[in-house]
Amino acid sequence: MAKSQTIRVALIGAGPRGTSVLERLLANWAAGSRSGTTLHLDVVDPFPAGSGHVWQPEQSRLYLMNTQSFYPTLIPEDPMLAPPLAGGSFDQWREARRRDGSGLNDAEKAELATLESNNFPSRALYGRYLRQTLAGLLERLPDGVEVIFHETTAVAARPLVKGTVNRVGDGAANGLADGFDVELANGATLTVGSVVLALGHVESRLNPEQRSFKRAADEQGLLYFPPAPPADVDWQSVPDNEPVLVRGMGLNFFDVMGQLTEGRGGKFVEAGAPGAGVMEYRASGREPKIIAASRRGTPYRAKAGLDGYYPSSITMRYLTEDAVDRFRAAGIQPGFDHDLWPLLHRDALWAYYSTLARSQPTAIKDPAQFLADLEDALQPHAHTTTHWESSVGDLVEKHVVSSRRLNLRGLAAPLAGRTFASRRELDSAITAYLDDDARRSALGEADPVKMAIGALHTGRAILKSVVADGGITDESWLSGLRGWFESFVEGLASGAPALRSEQLAALARAGVVSFVGPDPKFSVDRAAKVFRAVSPWVHDAPAEAPALIEAMSPANRVGMNVSPLLEQLMADGLVRTKIMMGGEGAPVQTTGLDVEPHPYRPLAANGSVTRNLYVLGLQLSSVQWGTAIAAEARPRTGPAYASGQRTLRDADEIARSILAR
Repeated sequence: MAKSQTIRVALIGAGPRGTSVLERLLANWAAGSRSGTTLHLDVVDPFPAGSGHVWQPEQSRLYLMNTQSFYPTLIPEDPMLAPPLAGGSFDQWREARRRDGSGLNDAEKAELATLESNNFPSRALYGRYLRQTLAGLLERLPDGVEVIFHETTAVAARPLVKGTVNRVGDGAANGLADGFDVELANGATLTVGSVVLALGHVESRLNPEQRSFKRAADEQGLLYFPPAPPADVDWQSVPDNEPVLVRGMGLNFFDVMGQLTEGRGGKFVEAGAPGAGVMEYRASGREPKIIAASRRGTPYRAKAGLDGYYPSSITMRYLTEDAVDRFRAAGIQPGFDHDLWPLLHRDALWAYYSTLARSQPTAIKDPAQFLADLEDALQPHAHTTTHWESSVGDLVEKHVVSSRRLNLRGLAAPLAGRTFASRRELDSAITAYLDDDARRSALGEADPVKMAIGALHTGRAILKSVVADGGITDESWLSGLRGWFESFVEGLASGAPALRSEQLAALARAGVVSFVGPDPKFSVDRAAKVFRAVSPWVHDAPAEAPALIEAMSPANRVGMNVSPLLEQLMADGLVRTKIMMGGEGAPVQTTGLDVEPHPYRPLAANGSVTRNLYVLGLQLSSVQWGTAIAAEARPRTGPAYASGQRTLRDADEIARSILAR
């Protein structure tokens, strides 16, 4: 009789990514022939499985997702993958639960009652979807599978080395590992054959300036809130009616804003004509005086009102799969600034001016002739020079009224080059910007600015596939993609729903929120016992407050993460941070782990692959661009789909590799 075999796997992290691996393990197990073999899965996470840390259903319903209901999924829809045992997309779950409401509390039922496919759900509701989907999978476990959950933290993973009990990493790195002893914070040890690191957001050490602010706050009796997931923060500790400085005006800013306004009992109501996008704020009297600051001086631009994730009117003409294939066929590793950005720049220009010709033809002299000439000028026959940009500039100057000419870089920095006599004047300018941006979002595909941004957003999905796994040069990754383009495109295409811009404008008009200005400098006045912020572009006294909130997530850098497990793996030589070669051959430590695809396995200190150890998600940020988005569903065809299902395909590769042992 053949001896039975048990495949033992430790999944470290039980949020969406870890649960994706679990789902793929179950699906691939059920699809194969497993006679005489069993599968044992140990799932380790201090937070409940499925939702993990970030998506807990118990958090405030004011925290919204930044994607619409039709977009996200835990369950792959790729017919080339093993069929799932249960579950579907969030949108399918939304429709089903609206009908039966099973397993939902009253707040969840109330949200679902008005939540449509193109609305933005709360993170809490998405967390409920994740937990219920996991529960559905566990109800359909295939024969021979056992899943055990450990609500604790993994603190070490030490390799089992053939012929010795030595735990030194070189043995595993040289291919001698039969598995790992995974040590847990509760004192237990799990002996497994494979370990999957799906760690998600990990706490990070503060940078020197943040440490100095925390120290000053401790010494001077000030309040300092370091970067943290918004749901982890005790917002009630921010005093009523007192000024508070908020640094950062990205997505986390709106979480802070919501907790300190609606979370204190305030209400937003429509003002003026219905649907006009103008809101009024009715204060509760408990709001702090929020003083917001960021490098741009303004929030990210709001999302356009679209029926899909990408504008249906946008067809990429220049940054296409065919264009990328031509680089590959020629044996060229493209540079971002030299090869890829000129193509995407063309797409953004065409999207803007073709939309302008369609929606505002009077702004263009002879629109048909202009578009014909523009199409010729944008041909990429000379993209290695600036000649085409000059030709386009001449055409635009000849045909387009000056007030409608596109300044693409200026879209991301609407206050650039402006000075303000006072913060009151600045507040008025930002409120006008917010109103205008919300108006453009409401126009959707009829607004040229939002369609230029839509082209950048669509192109970003294509770029994710192009640049992955060393697709561009190290120097190009560091100085181009991550150096300037990332912050540029995030400020334009990663904004909150337009509702948030409307709400912020209402708060500014109500005097609840004011602004510091671009390029702020922060300091502590120990004598006055306040934090200070001042902009060189605003000729007014510094903003002062006894509290400072960092409206940002902890840094996603493995070299700064506070994780006993990562620190042990690095100390034992089982993993290392990826080093890239920057300008003039200077080595640069990047944000993520050094890994070998596919599936992703970490490289040890000596450069060899650490067997039976796998990585998924945020810690892949040095080989995948845009790792912050978890499992997702995008259009079923084209480059956007290929990019969108990346996490799910990565999870499937890991599962198949483990089961093939």
